Amino acid sequence: MKRIILAALLCLSPVSAHSCGDGTSCGLGERSYQAKTPAGWDGTSALPVLLHFHGWGRTGTNVIRNKRIADATDANGVLLLAPDGLGKSWSFWNDNPRDIDFAEAVLADAAARWPIDPARVYISGFSYGSAMAWAMACDSGDRYAGFLGIAGTLSGIGRRECRTGPFSLRQVHGRKDNVMRPPWGNNGDAWKKALSLAGCGVSMAAQVGPYERRTWADCAEGRSVQLDIHKGGHWIPKGWLDAQLRDLLARGR
Repeated sequence: MKRIILAALLCLSPVSAHSCGDGTSCGLGERSYQAKTPAGWDGTSALPVLLHFHGWGRTGTNVIRNKRIADATDANGVLLLAPDGLGKSWSFWNDNPRDIDFAEAVLADAAARWPIDPARVYISGFSYGSAMAWAMACDSGDRYAGFLGIAGTLSGIGRRECRTGPFSLRQVHGRKDNVMRPPWGNNGDAWKKALSLAGCGVSMAAQVGPYERRTWADCAEGRSVQLDIHKGGHWIPKGWLDAQLRDLLARGR
């Protein structure tokens, strides 16, 4: 029932003017999230969305202020949503999926404030926030246009029941990352499960700019999975989010 209600909310036009975002926190019960409308938005056109989860010890404000994230959403006309984790962290395990419910509530609340395009909602995150994005892919990945993971996967996925269908996923990771070690982000099992859920088979490898790219393009329902490895460490590579959003938006859902 919860998912039916959320889907209905995402299809609604905003019923009230947005009274938060662009420097003002959006209250949601006892929780909050940050929002940034793209530069040059006309105030009425339907907006693609990037819901991005901050890393451990950070907040949604850090996301909004991070130029490698905010510049990417600005350049592609995307509404940036950045939930605030309780205790600057995330809880998403099966015995306490608190923050998955919160993330979906954020999307529903934002849909009542801005004209969101429900067919172009992307989920992203950095480090432990990337693990949170993977948890959403596991739980409801077929309901979103794509997932963009940065420097982290979902550890312990073997003890989690994934209830999703095919989904698209793109991941970037640094070869010198000493927080979540490459190439799988501490957990090759997460990738095995992701490829199975996405219905992928054979992969192709190529050097694309600074990235060693591995692509699975034969996934179910036209979905795809991509892994980019760079030579750096535990960070968001400059230009990566911009390029991925640009490509995803050009392809459509």
